[in-house]
Amino acid sequence: MFKGAGTALATPFTSTGELDLAVFEQLIEQQLAANIQALVVGGTTGEGSTLTNEEFETLLETAVRVTAGRVPVIAGTGTNNTAQTIEKTQTAARLGADAAMLVTPYYNKTSQAGLVAHFTAVADAVDLPIMLYNVPSRTGVAISVETAVTLAKHPNIQAFKEASGDVSFMGELMTALPDGFAVFCGNDDQILPYMAWGAQGVISVLSNPYPAETQALAEALLANDYDTARRIQSDLMPVISALFSDVNPIPVKAALEEIGIAVGAPRLPLVRQSEAGHAHLLETMRSYKGVVG
Repeated sequence: MFKGAGTALATPFTSTGELDLAVFEQLIEQQLAANIQALVVGGTTGEGSTLTNEEFETLLETAVRVTAGRVPVIAGTGTNNTAQTIEKTQTAARLGADAAMLVTPYYNKTSQAGLVAHFTAVADAVDLPIMLYNVPSRTGVAISVETAVTLAKHPNIQAFKEASGDVSFMGELMTALPDGFAVFCGNDDQILPYMAWGAQGVISVLSNPYPAETQALAEALLANDYDTARRIQSDLMPVISALFSDVNPIPVKAALEEIGIAVGAPRLPLVRQSEAGHAHLLETMRSYKGVVG
Protein backbone atom coordinates (compact mmCIF):
# COMPACT_ATOMS: atom_id res chain seq x y z
CA MET A 1 0.00 0.00 0.00
CA PHE A 2 2.80 2.41 1.02
CA LYS A 3 5.83 2.68 3.29
CA GLY A 4 6.68 5.64 5.51
CA ALA A 5 4.42 8.37 6.82
CA GLY A 6 0.86 8.91 5.67
CA THR A 7 -1.25 11.79 6.90
CA ALA A 8 -4.78 11.58 8.25
CA LEU A 9 -5.81 14.90 6.75
CA ALA A 10 -7.73 17.49 8.74
CA THR A 11 -10.81 18.85 6.98
CA PRO A 12 -10.84 22.65 6.54
CA PHE A 13 -14.09 24.53 7.16
CA THR A 14 -14.94 28.16 6.48
CA SER A 15 -16.11 30.51 9.22
CA THR A 16 -19.68 29.59 8.30
CA GLY A 17 -19.03 25.84 8.44
CA GLU A 18 -18.78 24.87 4.76
CA LEU A 19 -15.90 22.90 3.26
CA ASP A 20 -12.96 25.13 2.36
CA LEU A 21 -11.58 23.36 -0.69
CA ALA A 22 -8.93 25.98 -1.43
CA VAL A 23 -7.34 25.38 1.97
CA PHE A 24 -7.77 21.62 1.53
CA GLU A 25 -5.76 21.80 -1.69
CA GLN A 26 -3.14 23.94 0.09
CA LEU A 27 -2.85 21.32 2.83
CA ILE A 28 -2.47 18.51 0.30
CA GLU A 29 0.25 20.34 -1.64
CA GLN A 30 2.10 21.09 1.61
CA GLN A 31 2.01 17.38 2.44
CA LEU A 32 3.25 16.31 -0.98
CA ALA A 33 6.05 18.88 -0.91
CA ALA A 34 7.25 17.33 2.36
CA ASN A 35 7.36 13.84 0.81
CA ILE A 36 4.42 12.37 2.70
CA GLN A 37 3.69 8.91 1.27
CA ALA A 38 -0.11 8.64 1.54
CA LEU A 39 -3.16 10.72 2.40
CA VAL A 40 -6.26 9.67 4.32
CA VAL A 41 -9.52 11.52 3.65
CA GLY A 42 -12.52 11.49 5.96
CA GLY A 43 -10.94 9.66 8.88
CA THR A 44 -11.14 10.59 12.55
CA THR A 45 -8.83 13.58 12.10
CA GLY A 46 -10.86 14.59 9.05
CA GLU A 47 -14.05 14.66 11.15
CA GLY A 48 -15.55 12.01 8.92
CA SER A 49 -18.40 11.38 11.34
CA THR A 50 -19.74 14.93 10.81
CA LEU A 51 -19.41 15.02 7.02
CA THR A 52 -22.42 14.54 4.78
CA ASN A 53 -22.09 11.97 2.01
CA GLU A 54 -21.88 14.81 -0.51
CA GLU A 55 -19.09 16.53 1.44
CA PHE A 56 -17.15 13.26 1.77
CA GLU A 57 -17.39 12.69 -1.96
CA THR A 58 -16.29 16.26 -2.72
CA LEU A 59 -13.25 15.94 -0.46
CA LEU A 60 -12.30 12.59 -1.95
CA GLU A 61 -12.71 13.83 -5.52
CA THR A 62 -10.55 16.84 -4.68
CA ALA A 63 -7.81 14.73 -3.07
CA VAL A 64 -7.71 12.30 -6.02
CA ARG A 65 -7.56 15.18 -8.50
CA VAL A 66 -4.87 17.18 -6.66
CA THR A 67 -2.60 14.23 -5.87
CA ALA A 68 -2.93 12.96 -9.46
CA GLY A 69 -1.42 9.61 -8.56
CA ARG A 70 1.60 11.01 -6.75
CA VAL A 71 0.69 9.14 -3.52
CA PRO A 72 -2.14 6.76 -2.60
CA VAL A 73 -5.40 8.33 -1.42
CA ILE A 74 -7.08 6.26 1.28
CA ALA A 75 -10.75 6.89 2.00
CA GLY A 76 -12.14 6.57 5.52
CA THR A 77 -15.35 4.67 4.78
CA GLY A 78 -16.04 2.79 8.00
CA THR A 79 -19.35 3.21 9.80
CA ASN A 80 -21.30 1.16 12.34
CA ASN A 81 -23.77 0.09 9.65
CA THR A 82 -22.53 -2.67 7.33
CA ALA A 83 -24.81 -1.76 4.41
CA GLN A 84 -23.83 1.92 4.62
CA THR A 85 -20.15 0.97 4.85
CA ILE A 86 -20.44 -1.12 1.70
CA GLU A 87 -22.17 1.73 -0.15
CA LYS A 88 -19.63 4.31 1.02
CA THR A 89 -16.68 2.06 0.12
CA GLN A 90 -18.15 1.36 -3.33
CA THR A 91 -18.48 5.12 -3.82
CA ALA A 92 -14.86 5.60 -2.79
CA ALA A 93 -13.75 3.04 -5.36
CA ARG A 94 -15.83 4.74 -8.05
CA LEU A 95 -14.27 8.13 -7.21
CA GLY A 96 -10.73 6.82 -7.58
CA ALA A 97 -9.56 6.06 -4.05
CA ASP A 98 -6.59 3.72 -3.91
CA ALA A 99 -7.74 2.01 -0.72
CA ALA A 100 -10.39 2.21 1.99
CA MET A 101 -9.83 2.37 5.73
CA LEU A 102 -12.55 0.71 7.81
CA VAL A 103 -12.81 1.52 11.48
CA THR A 104 -14.40 -1.08 13.73
CA PRO A 105 -18.18 -0.52 13.99
CA TYR A 106 -18.77 1.68 17.02
CA TYR A 107 -21.68 1.76 19.48
CA ASN A 108 -23.19 -1.58 18.39
CA LYS A 109 -20.70 -3.51 20.59
CA THR A 110 -20.53 -6.49 18.23
CA SER A 111 -18.60 -9.71 18.93
CA GLN A 112 -15.42 -10.92 17.22
CA ALA A 113 -17.65 -13.09 15.00
CA GLY A 114 -19.60 -9.95 14.15
CA LEU A 115 -16.40 -8.13 13.23
CA VAL A 116 -15.39 -10.95 10.90
CA ALA A 117 -18.83 -10.91 9.26
CA HIS A 118 -18.87 -7.11 8.94
CA PHE A 119 -15.43 -6.70 7.39
CA THR A 120 -15.86 -9.76 5.16
CA ALA A 121 -19.15 -8.44 3.81
CA VAL A 122 -17.46 -5.17 2.80
CA ALA A 123 -14.40 -6.90 1.35
CA ASP A 124 -16.62 -9.24 -0.69
CA ALA A 125 -18.59 -6.30 -2.12
CA VAL A 126 -15.75 -4.01 -3.19
CA ASP A 127 -12.68 -4.62 -5.34
CA LEU A 128 -10.49 -2.22 -3.38
CA PRO A 129 -7.62 -2.80 -0.92
CA ILE A 130 -8.96 -2.51 2.61
CA MET A 131 -7.17 -1.39 5.75
CA LEU A 132 -8.69 -2.42 9.09
CA TYR A 133 -8.56 0.28 11.76
CA ASN A 134 -8.30 -0.81 15.39
CA VAL A 135 -8.91 2.09 17.79
CA PRO A 136 -10.85 0.75 20.77
CA SER A 137 -10.54 3.98 22.78
CA ARG A 138 -12.78 5.59 20.15
CA THR A 139 -15.09 2.75 19.17
CA GLY A 140 -15.46 0.62 22.28
CA VAL A 141 -14.56 -2.57 20.41
CA ALA A 142 -11.13 -4.08 19.67
CA ILE A 143 -10.02 -6.47 16.95
CA SER A 144 -8.38 -9.54 18.51
CA VAL A 145 -5.22 -11.11 17.10
CA GLU A 146 -7.23 -14.17 16.06
CA THR A 147 -9.78 -12.02 14.21
CA ALA A 148 -7.01 -10.09 12.45
CA VAL A 149 -5.40 -13.35 11.31
CA THR A 150 -8.75 -14.63 10.01
CA LEU A 151 -9.48 -11.42 8.11
CA ALA A 152 -5.95 -11.25 6.68
CA LYS A 153 -6.79 -14.33 4.59
CA HIS A 154 -9.26 -12.29 2.51
CA PRO A 155 -7.48 -11.07 -0.67
CA ASN A 156 -8.98 -7.56 -0.41
CA ILE A 157 -8.01 -7.06 3.25
CA GLN A 158 -4.41 -5.98 2.94
CA ALA A 159 -3.49 -3.75 5.88
CA PHE A 160 -4.10 -3.06 9.57
CA LYS A 161 -3.89 0.33 11.31
CA GLU A 162 -3.14 -0.40 14.95
CA ALA A 163 -4.04 2.34 17.43
CA SER A 164 -4.85 0.47 20.62
CA GLY A 165 -1.74 1.86 22.27
CA ASP A 166 -0.82 -1.62 23.51
CA VAL A 167 2.74 -2.44 22.45
CA SER A 168 2.36 -6.02 23.72
CA PHE A 169 -0.69 -6.46 21.46
CA MET A 170 1.37 -5.08 18.57
CA GLY A 171 4.04 -7.71 19.22
CA GLU A 172 1.46 -10.50 19.29
CA LEU A 173 -0.13 -9.15 16.12
CA MET A 174 3.13 -8.97 14.18
CA THR A 175 4.05 -12.49 15.30
CA ALA A 176 0.72 -13.93 14.18
CA LEU A 177 0.06 -12.13 10.89
CA PRO A 178 1.46 -13.62 7.67
CA ASP A 179 4.64 -12.18 6.21
CA GLY A 180 3.95 -9.29 3.88
CA PHE A 181 0.69 -8.21 5.50
CA ALA A 182 0.98 -4.44 5.97
CA VAL A 183 0.64 -2.98 9.48
CA PHE A 184 0.71 0.73 10.24
CA CYS A 185 1.14 2.54 13.53
CA GLY A 186 -1.84 4.71 14.44
CA ASN A 187 -0.36 6.58 17.41
CA ASP A 188 2.27 9.27 16.90
CA ASP A 189 3.88 8.70 20.30
CA GLN A 190 4.53 5.04 19.40
CA ILE A 191 6.00 5.25 15.91
CA LEU A 192 9.41 4.02 17.09
CA PRO A 193 8.27 0.91 19.03
CA TYR A 194 5.62 -0.05 16.49
CA MET A 195 7.98 0.21 13.54
CA ALA A 196 10.64 -1.64 15.53
CA TRP A 197 8.08 -4.46 15.68
CA GLY A 198 7.78 -4.35 11.90
CA ALA A 199 5.10 -1.80 11.06
CA GLN A 200 5.90 -0.39 7.62
CA GLY A 201 4.82 3.12 8.47
CA VAL A 202 2.48 5.39 10.34
CA ILE A 203 -0.82 7.07 9.61
CA SER A 204 -0.22 10.25 11.46
CA VAL A 205 -1.98 13.25 12.96
CA LEU A 206 1.33 14.92 13.82
CA SER A 207 2.25 15.04 10.13
CA ASN A 208 -0.48 17.60 9.41
CA PRO A 209 1.70 20.42 10.83
CA TYR A 210 5.00 18.46 10.80
CA PRO A 211 5.03 16.31 7.63
CA ALA A 212 8.77 16.43 6.92
CA GLU A 213 9.69 15.54 10.50
CA THR A 214 7.26 12.61 10.60
CA GLN A 215 8.47 11.25 7.28
CA ALA A 216 12.10 11.63 8.45
CA LEU A 217 11.29 9.54 11.53
CA ALA A 218 9.64 6.84 9.43
CA GLU A 219 12.51 6.82 6.94
CA ALA A 220 15.06 6.42 9.74
CA LEU A 221 13.14 3.43 11.09
CA LEU A 222 12.76 1.84 7.67
CA ALA A 223 16.55 2.18 7.33
CA ASN A 224 17.08 0.63 10.80
CA ASP A 225 18.78 3.85 11.91
CA TYR A 226 17.58 3.72 15.49
CA ASP A 227 19.90 6.42 16.84
CA THR A 228 18.40 8.95 14.44
CA ALA A 229 14.89 7.64 15.06
CA ARG A 230 15.25 7.92 18.85
CA ARG A 231 16.44 11.52 18.51
CA ILE A 232 13.60 12.54 16.21
CA GLN A 233 10.92 10.74 18.24
CA SER A 234 12.29 12.17 21.52
CA ASP A 235 12.39 15.72 20.13
CA LEU A 236 8.81 15.39 18.89
CA MET A 237 7.33 13.91 22.07
CA PRO A 238 6.40 17.26 23.71
CA VAL A 239 4.71 18.37 20.49
CA ILE A 240 2.85 15.08 20.21
CA SER A 241 1.72 15.38 23.82
CA ALA A 242 0.40 18.90 23.14
CA LEU A 243 -1.37 17.76 19.97
CA PHE A 244 -3.24 15.13 21.99
CA SER A 245 -3.90 17.24 25.07
CA ASP A 246 -7.51 17.52 23.90
CA VAL A 247 -9.74 15.42 21.66
CA ASN A 248 -8.30 14.98 18.17
CA PRO A 249 -8.54 16.99 15.89
CA ILE A 250 -9.06 20.04 18.14
CA PRO A 251 -5.35 20.74 18.86
CA VAL A 252 -4.05 19.77 15.41
CA LYS A 253 -6.48 22.19 13.74
CA ALA A 254 -5.19 24.92 16.06
CA ALA A 255 -1.61 23.98 15.18
CA LEU A 256 -2.33 24.13 11.45
CA GLU A 257 -3.86 27.58 11.82
CA GLU A 258 -0.70 28.76 13.59
CA ILE A 259 1.51 27.70 10.68
CA GLY A 260 -0.71 29.48 8.17
CA ILE A 261 -3.11 26.78 7.01
CA ALA A 262 -6.52 28.16 7.94
CA VAL A 263 -8.49 24.98 8.54
CA GLY A 264 -11.01 26.69 10.79
CA ALA A 265 -12.77 25.37 13.85
CA PRO A 266 -13.87 21.77 14.32
CA ARG A 267 -17.53 20.99 13.82
CA LEU A 268 -19.90 20.55 16.71
CA PRO A 269 -20.04 18.73 18.99
CA LEU A 270 -16.29 19.48 19.06
CA VAL A 271 -15.28 23.05 19.88
CA ARG A 272 -12.10 25.11 19.66
CA GLN A 273 -9.28 24.53 22.11
CA SER A 274 -9.38 26.33 25.44
CA GLU A 275 -7.21 29.42 25.88
CA ALA A 276 -4.96 27.59 28.33
CA GLY A 277 -4.61 24.59 26.04
CA HIS A 278 -3.89 26.81 23.06
CA ALA A 279 -1.21 28.72 24.97
CA HIS A 280 0.47 25.45 25.94
CA LEU A 281 0.36 24.24 22.34
CA LEU A 282 1.97 27.43 21.06
CA GLU A 283 4.68 27.37 23.72
CA THR A 284 5.47 23.76 22.85
CA MET A 285 5.61 24.45 19.11
CA ARG A 286 7.92 27.42 19.67
CA SER A 287 10.19 25.36 21.90
CA TYR A 288 10.42 22.59 19.32
CA LYS A 289 11.58 24.53 16.29
CA GLY A 290 10.43 28.08 16.56
CA VAL A 291 7.93 27.37 13.79
CA VAL A 292 5.46 29.82 15.25
CA GLY A 293 6.10 33.47 16.07
